[in-house]
Amino acid sequence: MKEMQQEIDEAEAEEAAADEAPETAEAADAAAPEADAEAETTASEEDAAALKAQVERLKAALEEKDNRVKRLQADFENFRRRTSKEREELANVVTQDLLKSMLPILDNFDRAMAAEQKDNESFQKGVEMIYTQLHETLKNAGLELIDTAGQKFDPNFHQAVMRVENPDLEDDTIAQELQKGYIVKGRVIRPSMVQVVSN
Repeated sequence: MKEMQQEIDEAEAEEAAADEAPETAEAADAAAPEADAEAETTASEEDAAALKAQVERLKAALEEKDNRVKRLQADFENFRRRTSKEREELANVVTQDLLKSMLPILDNFDRAMAAEQKDNESFQKGVEMIYTQLHETLKNAGLELIDTAGQKFDPNFHQAVMRVENPDLEDDTIAQELQKGYIVKGRVIRPSMVQVVSN
């Protein structure tokens, strides 16, 4: 009887073990996805941390570039202001120098106007000297006279105000200069006003 009891106990133990085995397998199966999910969560957290660090680096780099652009813009604006001021100062100096060089001419005109006009010939001679002095001063400043005598009409240097017939001259030749034209350093500041031959 003891043996039988022992067999029954063993059978019950085996049955209980068999019942527990599926539960343990189910528990193991249930635990596996939890472990996988936990591993995925850890991996996702690591990826998120890496992405966040990369975003922070990119933000810092962008901010640095933005600050650099702002500094360059400020530097350029300062450069532009400085060169504009220097250009203005240079123009003032050039203008002052030109006007200063013309003061003796103005003085000579004042003297000519104040002098008694006893002799028209000497007065005319004095005015011619002042005129020559003025031309020399302007020439030294870069002013050049546009030549028209016997020249062909050139719209870059001449302004035709009338056409005349002249059988002695070819068509489009300048017949007469009505007002002198001037060039400063290769740039026309006033074209010559001329009559042009049109036969």
